[in-house]
Amino acid sequence: MGATLATTTGLTPVSRAYAQEDVQDEDIFRFALNLEYMEAEYYLRGTTGKGIDAADAGSKPGDVVGGKKVSFETPAIGQFMQEVAEKELAHVRFYRKTLGKNVVDRPAIDFDAGFKAVAEAAGLGADFDPFGNETNFVLGGMLFEDVGVTAYAGAATVLKNKDFLAAAAGILAVEAYHMGMARSTLYRKGEEAWKAANAVSDARDKIDGSDDKDEGIQVDGKANIIPSTPDAIAFTRKPQEVLRIVYLNDKDGVSKGGFYPEGMNGTLKST
Repeated sequence: MGATLATTTGLTPVSRAYAQEDVQDEDIFRFALNLEYMEAEYYLRGTTGKGIDAADAGSKPGDVVGGKKVSFETPAIGQFMQEVAEKELAHVRFYRKTLGKNVVDRPAIDFDAGFKAVAEAAGLGADFDPFGNETNFVLGGMLFEDVGVTAYAGAATVLKNKDFLAAAAGILAVEAYHMGMARSTLYRKGEEAWKAANAVSDARDKIDGSDDKDEGIQVDGKANIIPSTPDAIAFTRKPQEVLRIVYLNDKDGVSKGGFYPEGMNGTLKST
């Protein structure tokens, strides 16, 4: 699909069930690890100028394209992002340790192509660079954090092992802290940031399926830092809905594209 968002006019994709009976807890954790690899690479590259060390990437990791150290104008935001980078790396290490021999290596990740497609879909401009300044970097982080929260909320409904469930719930909470930080930071940036964040939210919502599972940071002229259902419960997404977003493709049966040019590693890898 290259670097264009592969949406189909009028298409109403129907997501398959989150987990079939033959999908194991380890499959869900491997799926989560693929997402954590991407988040850790993003934040580490933006805050340190380099990504995950070889010891944390697996024996045959995929290549990572894009990313550079961000020049933070606001020291506090730089510190926020450094903390997030540390937490995302800790998540990678947790999953690798927990999965043991069932672990998957880091997949190939392409930030350049992925963000180019997101920028085109959201109308952010052809020259949008998530590593170009602190506002863009937080905006790029919001893209991942909102999706991560909904993915973990969905996983919590199907995990069978209580220890795995407890870990997923704890990681969901950390990702939600990250999401709240990113969204509130963007809201304080003013109207231009509001519009950009809302455009990213709209782009995600158009591609993940027919249900409305996304909200911008400003709704009806008011701050909307916590996207949720009318009952104030976090939205949930199935793996196929998450994959549509990170592959940037709303069609069924797609197994690669967008941020993952060769697809995710593991069982759950197709929309």
